[in-house]
Amino acid sequence: MFPQNIGPYLSIDETSLSQGELYTIITNKEAKGKNGSIVAIIEGTKAEDIIAVVEKIGIKERKQVQEVTLDLAGNMALAIKRSFPNATQVIDRFHVEQLASEALQEIRIKHRWNAIDAENEAIEVSKKLKIPFQAEVFENGDTLKQLLARSRHLLYKHQNNWSKTQQQRADLLFDKYPDIKKAYELTQQLKLVFASSKNKMIAFTRLARWHNAVEFVGFKAFNTISKTIELHHRKILNYFDNKSTNASAESFNAKIKAFRAQFRGVRDINFFLFRIAKLYA
Repeated sequence: MFPQNIGPYLSIDETSLSQGELYTIITNKEAKGKNGSIVAIIEGTKAEDIIAVVEKIGIKERKQVQEVTLDLAGNMALAIKRSFPNATQVIDRFHVEQLASEALQEIRIKHRWNAIDAENEAIEVSKKLKIPFQAEVFENGDTLKQLLARSRHLLYKHQNNWSKTQQQRADLLFDKYPDIKKAYELTQQLKLVFASSKNKMIAFTRLARWHNAVEFVGFKAFNTISKTIELHHRKILNYFDNKSTNASAESFNAKIKAFRAQFRGVRDINFFLFRIAKLYA
């Protein structure tokens, strides 16, 4: 713990240092990932463990914290509420967008497994009939199985950023699977809420419209996301106060992972934490 590094704008996130063991890291955004970034590194992710450590910092210093960015984890929200009583909680917009992207990919993967099963059955039938098997090939050279596999990356991107081959692949994919097209449109619409809304009221209205669109389509995974947004909408909409995200925490985690990879893993956790503290605290 480094109380001298506390500031008005903090981030909290979890990271794995060795063999899946999780640590909670609280960082000061104003340090921009350099010396003075680390406020605390806490073993585990339990709210009570985080609170027990952070409360060792004086209440006067903790009350100076105005804003903390975090993900959708309930334990983090509870820890921040108890530890920094005056802080506004901001749920990271990119975690919300990631949920939609994962739901979209889930639909694509389901179709891919169905395509693999169908191809395996067709091969078995061909063997029994002693007929050479020939998979259907689309105009871009992909089989159905390849089309679904190779569409993964383009579904993360806005259509304006597709290459010509990706555009052709997307056209074939959406023509074959209208549900993937609709899920892609819902994902892009959600991203647009954060990218183009100027304030909370406009964003709230657009989220309500998105919620109605999700209800109309009836995708189970998207309904789950819509319910999650509904439950946490106040903290999500707090993004529009200062356009704050948890990108600084994600960037800091990436630095730790790179540092860990440089030394081919972590053998001595205490020494590794000591080195991180020397560099970033």
